[in-house]
Amino acid sequence: MEQNPIQCASCAHADASHGHEMCISIVPIFNHLEERELREIVRTVVPRQVKRGETIYSAGETSDRLYIVHKGRVKIYRLSENGKEQLVRILGPGDFTGELAVFNETVHDSYAEALENTELCTLGREDLQAFLLKYPTISLRIMDEFARRLGQSEKQAASFATEPADTRIAMYLAERADAANSKVVRLPMTRKDLASHLGTTPETISRKFAEFEDAGWIRQNGQKEIEILDMDALLLI
Repeated sequence: MEQNPIQCASCAHADASHGHEMCISIVPIFNHLEERELREIVRTVVPRQVKRGETIYSAGETSDRLYIVHKGRVKIYRLSENGKEQLVRILGPGDFTGELAVFNETVHDSYAEALENTELCTLGREDLQAFLLKYPTISLRIMDEFARRLGQSEKQAASFATEPADTRIAMYLAERADAANSKVVRLPMTRKDLASHLGTTPETISRKFAEFEDAGWIRQNGQKEIEILDMDALLLI
């Protein structure tokens, strides 16, 4: 039996709306809201799908939307004057970028690129500002995220200034293991991006991993998986 086109369209719309609601509900700045409040926000969401390697926004472009990752991963990076890439962070489902658009019209100072096929939910600045006035707790959640990112940036800057590369690499593995509550660390990025994130080179990353493995501290299972065999040794580097 053939389906009624109108019913099919309604089903598709319902599926899309459900996807947007799921997207909004996993974001820390929104997940404390009541269901009816979430649905109000969902009605303003504009979906966007990007393919692996596609640029979502570039430095210098107007920042007028909040981008929420529904599925996939996005890397945020800057380019130095000599064109060297500096990784800022990796975003996964529930993470967001473009939050400065909430407060004023500005331009992006970084680039956002999809690391894999990615689904985004986006909200325009005017809609965001309206929701901030209506639901002030959203502002507090955004400020919490700002504080968390500032803390990470300061910690990273201090590490670059005072710690050698092998210490930064070892601490990164230890922190990933602690966050996952597992001795098996799944690297969320390529070694090139990891090198950029830790302020070193891909060659140094590979060399230090090999040295750690030779010492019996870790075991490499392919390019992305690291099993930590001696956490105490890593923490003493």
